[in-house]
Amino acid sequence: MLTKRIIPCLDIKEGRTVKGVNFVELRDAGDPVELGKIYADEGADELVFLDITATVEKRKTLVALVTKVAKTVNIPFTVGGGISTVDDIKALLNAGADKISINSAAVKKPGIVDEMAREFGSQCIVVAIDTKSLDGVDFVHTHGGRKPTLIQTQKWAKEVAERGAGEILLTSMDHDGVKNGFANEITGEISSMLSIPVIASGGAGNMQHFKDVFNAGKADAALAASIFHFKEIPIPELKKYLQAEGISIRL
Repeated sequence: MLTKRIIPCLDIKEGRTVKGVNFVELRDAGDPVELGKIYADEGADELVFLDITATVEKRKTLVALVTKVAKTVNIPFTVGGGISTVDDIKALLNAGADKISINSAAVKKPGIVDEMAREFGSQCIVVAIDTKSLDGVDFVHTHGGRKPTLIQTQKWAKEVAERGAGEILLTSMDHDGVKNGFANEITGEISSMLSIPVIASGGAGNMQHFKDVFNAGKADAALAASIFHFKEIPIPELKKYLQAEGISIRL
């Protein structure tokens, strides 16, 4: 059995880590380089850095920040935000990123997933899907959750997997920052449908929520932000709890 992964997410705005509720009302959560090092030292399995306003502000992810992070952490880390070309990925991988995450660019031009997977290998390509339920149907949103599309989430997840994505980062906008638990139903549906790993994101509020998303949601990894940033749940304690609950985890 593959071990489940715990992944802190650092949403970056203007060089600082921020966190909000339902993708709005952002508040400062600290220096991303310092936080990344703390999480790596505490036993996080991976890190995700998302430059959350890069696409909206029509600019590229901060390569300088990636370079600093690469010098301070010894675990894999994924970078996303404003990535739309093969050259963008080259710059980030050269700066030290292990994987890249694309969202809006993939929706705008789905063929870019095939192109990036061919160029760098599927293991490098994470497709982030921000999903929100409207009248009981889950739809993909882009531009940091600001723009709804008419693309159904489950169909899109299947398409990007077929195009060569190596992983799906599935964020429920309805659950984001609310701390009432992950969106286990849609996570489980997509996890069961695909042969690639699914990272669940949005809604972690206590340790039980992680257990639930690994069991009911069938997630391969669980990503969280504020509960780690504001020291509500220490990663070592979370991992010990999960192991005690029968979840295969790396201590």
